[in-house]
Amino acid sequence: MDQYLEFISNHYLLCLGLVVVAYLLIQDLVESTFNKYQGLSPLLTVAKMNDADTVIVDVREPHEYIKGHIEDSINIPLGKFPEKVNTLDKYKSQPIIVVCQSGSRSVSACKTLTKNNFEKVFNMIGGMQAWQDNNFPIKITSTEKF
Repeated sequence: MDQYLEFISNHYLLCLGLVVVAYLLIQDLVESTFNKYQGLSPLLTVAKMNDADTVIVDVREPHEYIKGHIEDSINIPLGKFPEKVNTLDKYKSQPIIVVCQSGSRSVSACKTLTKNNFEKVFNMIGGMQAWQDNNFPIKITSTEKF
């Protein structure tokens, strides 16, 4: 036991780093276990989109959206998402796939959707970057859609 205490006192920064990393890993594991939404790769997203009733919600800003988006997606910027989530109420029982640029902003939108009792919520992992890396088609528009 004395050796452990001596090691900790001599390498306190290393031990602190270990504790922080362990905490973050455990937090991520617990959070992903209790999520009410699932992650989908771009390939699985295409398979899910083949269902006629799947809805794609793009939470990027309008200037990002018009540069390239998934066809027939609905653009609701993340900053306006909590106040505009009720516009999606007619899709509550349908699968909803949330997309952003890299896959990080869409997590917040997925949490908002699950809190508002949407049944089938999915997050596209990697976002539009992964979509384009897989050479899937994008639509470029010159007008903003909301």
